[in-house]
Amino acid sequence: MLDPWSVEAGPFRLELRPTASGQVGCFPEHAAGWRWVADAAAAALASGSTWRVLNLFAHTGAATLAAAASGATVTHVDAQRGVVAWARDNAARSGLVEAPVRWIVDDAAAFAARELRRGRTYDAVLLDPPSYGHGRRGRVWQIGPMLPGLLRTCLALGGGGESPALLLTCHAPALGPGELEALVREALPAGRPRAMAAGSLELRTRDGRALACGAFVRLEAA
Repeated sequence: MLDPWSVEAGPFRLELRPTASGQVGCFPEHAAGWRWVADAAAAALASGSTWRVLNLFAHTGAATLAAAASGATVTHVDAQRGVVAWARDNAARSGLVEAPVRWIVDDAAAFAARELRRGRTYDAVLLDPPSYGHGRRGRVWQIGPMLPGLLRTCLALGGGGESPALLLTCHAPALGPGELEALVREALPAGRPRAMAAGSLELRTRDGRALACGAFVRLEAA
């Protein structure tokens, strides 16, 4: 087994290490999403407001740290206690211990539903759901039957009758950019069209070859 090592990703630092699942604690194909959330948070701060971000299935915290480093207030949610601890350690490595981040160990869908009942609102929701997984208290997550309902919940979390901005990333082979875009459009409240972008998550070599790693949909702020 390799010893842990660190990488810098713009304004934050991540510790990487091999895990039993074959991951190392970072998905570099998400880098464009980190830049998007950082730019949006910085723009909100420049206009005198704070961007409130809900990051579901938040893993080791790269998107959380990108948002927090640019001035966002973030709620970071993952069902695995050890992974949330790893993300908090990454915040410490990045000098973001005092950043306004709530670290939540919980089932992502259950937490989002409770936030909606509480009347909490967010300016943006980020989610990177797995194809299959186990949440808190034995809850089972299956992306096919469960993602549409979660999207409806997430898109109801905006304030003032608007849906929040959304960044959905997915690594399930059956859900490409077109399928994800259709799911988001179906979940949007009727009569509220929004600018949307969809595409592939890719890793590119220096000579231009691309390795497909999933898909994304980005719903811009109203």
